[in-house]
Amino acid sequence: MDKEINSPKNPYIKELFQLKEKSRERKKSGRFLIEGHRELQLALKANYHLESILFCPELFNENKIDYLTAKNTLQISKEVYQKLAYRDTTEGVLAVAKSKSHDLNDILFRSENPLVLVAEAPEKPGNIGALLRTADAAHVDAVIIANPKTDLYNPNIIRGSVGCVFTNQIAMGTTSEIIAFLKQHGINIYCAALQASSPYHRQDFTSATAIVVGTEATGLSDEWLQHSSQNILIPMQGEIDSMNVSVAAGILIFEAKRQRDFR
Repeated sequence: MDKEINSPKNPYIKELFQLKEKSRERKKSGRFLIEGHRELQLALKANYHLESILFCPELFNENKIDYLTAKNTLQISKEVYQKLAYRDTTEGVLAVAKSKSHDLNDILFRSENPLVLVAEAPEKPGNIGALLRTADAAHVDAVIIANPKTDLYNPNIIRGSVGCVFTNQIAMGTTSEIIAFLKQHGINIYCAALQASSPYHRQDFTSATAIVVGTEATGLSDEWLQHSSQNILIPMQGEIDSMNVSVAAGILIFEAKRQRDFR
C-alpha cells in the first residue's frame, strides 16, 4: 500500500469508496469508514481496531493529533478525500475500522436496575443517529435495535450520531430474541403505544426498565404489545397523535433519569 495516494482511481481508494456507498460491502468485509477527528477519538476510546488512517494535509492539522503515529497512515490528496468524505468540515481525516459484534449476549449491565432503550425496525439513519445521541446523553445501559432495517455502520448513522454509535453499548436481534433477553434479566418492558396506555409520567421507571419505541408510521408490532409490562403514551395537546421517534424517546428516557435522580 502506498504511503501517499493522490488519485481517486487508486485500487485501495476504489475499495474504500465501495465501503462508503454499499452496506453489502461493509458486511462482507467487516470494515467501515469513520470520518472526522471527534468520531475517530470516540472509536479509539471504544477500542475499535483501525486498519488505516487517511489524512489530507491541506485540510488537516496533524500537529495536534497523536493517533497519526499508527503504522498504516496514508496521506491523500484533497481530490481523494472529497471522494471518500461526506463532509468538508471533518478536518480532513478518515479511517478504515473493523466492525464489532453486536450480539445480545455481549451486553454487560453495570447496575442492578439497568435502563435500556429499544427501537423496533428503525429505518432512517437520521433517526437512528438521533436515538444514539439521546442514549449517550442519558448514559443508558444499552441500546437494542430490533429487526434492524439499516446497517449500523452506515456513514449517515455515524454522522447523525456524532460518533455516539461508538459510545453506546449496542446490540441487535429479532423482536422475539430481545423480549426473551429482557425477561431473562428481569427488565420491565414499557412500550410506547396508543392502545391501552397510561401517561408516561405516572409510571415508576426506577426498577430495571426497557423503554421500547417503534416507527412513526406503523408503531410497535403486536408481539411487543403482547409482552408489554405497561403501554405508555405522551399526552398530546395538538392536532396530531404522534411525534418524531427520537424526540419521543428523549422525553421517556429522561423521565426515567429524572426519577432516578440522574444517578
